[in-house]
Amino acid sequence: MTGIDRMVIDSCHQLASGDAIEAFHGNTLVHRGPVTGTLPDQGLFWILDTLTGGRRLLDISGLEVVRIAPQYREIRVDA
Repeated sequence: MTGIDRMVIDSCHQLASGDAIEAFHGNTLVHRGPVTGTLPDQGLFWILDTLTGGRRLLDISGLEVVRIAPQYREIRVDA
């Protein structure tokens, strides 16, 4: 994956349902999956975490969130 395939997300306003993301704590990948909903004014968003198999509510302020390119998406959520 090249830098062009990844976009660092600074705000939940930049996310939409169906976007595939990876979330890092430090240098450790802790979550990956499609966005299923957002609460942008609170800095929160939900994903279907493909690493754990569950739905997760994430706080963007505690993580480095990266949108990944479509060819790297593991599953797709239809809006």
